[in-house]
Amino acid sequence: MRGTWTRSGAVIAVALGLPIAGLPVLAQPSDVDEVLARAAARVEQYISRAQRIVFVERTFIQHVRSDLTPQGFARVVESDLRVESDPGDGTLESTEAKVIRQLRTINGHPPRKKDEQGCLDPNPISPEPLTFLLPARRGKYAFTSAGSGKGKDKNTVMVDFRELGGGKPEVTEMSDRGEGCYNIEVPGRGRGRVWLDASTYEVLRIDQRISGWIDFRVPDRKNRRIGLPDIQVLERLDTSIRYKPVTFSDPEEIMLVPESIETLMVVRGMQSYRMRQVFSGYRRFVTGGRLVK
Repeated sequence: MRGTWTRSGAVIAVALGLPIAGLPVLAQPSDVDEVLARAAARVEQYISRAQRIVFVERTFIQHVRSDLTPQGFARVVESDLRVESDPGDGTLESTEAKVIRQLRTINGHPPRKKDEQGCLDPNPISPEPLTFLLPARRGKYAFTSAGSGKGKDKNTVMVDFRELGGGKPEVTEMSDRGEGCYNIEVPGRGRGRVWLDASTYEVLRIDQRISGWIDFRVPDRKNRRIGLPDIQVLERLDTSIRYKPVTFSDPEEIMLVPESIETLMVVRGMQSYRMRQVFSGYRRFVTGGRLVK
């Protein structure tokens, strides 16, 4: 599990959902491998179609106190997004799908020379996280069945996952974002759950967290000069991605696309934050480069 940290938190990449129009209703599989195989088929369909979609992302970044109440004003970043795909070795399961961002506004106005890139601003290029369900990626995770959902989630199938491997956290300075911006990787500490539609096996929701508190060393000696200890404690890093159906016309098609991403990072004794990414304005490219809402 990784993220961008600025004495604050992590930036989680946006993930587009999967097309749902015209898919057959499938019988309930008997084991988690079959569930994952069906989910991977939907991800492969998404990768082949996602490059025809553009949309708008609004990111709200709010620093919080130790009791999680807001501290200061939120930073709002708006971007146009699209998906690109590098075919890798030529197979769908090896494809590297990426989300490309083009900045539109910062706090409601076009970017100015004096507007520095914030440590927590979404990266111009982000990986597509749904690819972890593809066969070529699944070896980095252990998957277990979590059964069927209940209540409002009764029409879902749930799969739990955890990252394999491990090692010490790695913290590196992000020199392109100014002083005090870091990237932190905590290998082998990610845990989560995927909610799949019980009929089509499309991804409806992904939650992820870290397993327990994590000690890490701050590489900036300036922190020690101002009284901050060089060893910090990452207490929470939670993310939740939710999807919604959007109808496109000419030709008519329904696709599952991201509705929002919620992120919370808590670092003991340092600045923590909440981030909310909201997606709207979905448009689809059709023949001749024409855009259709």
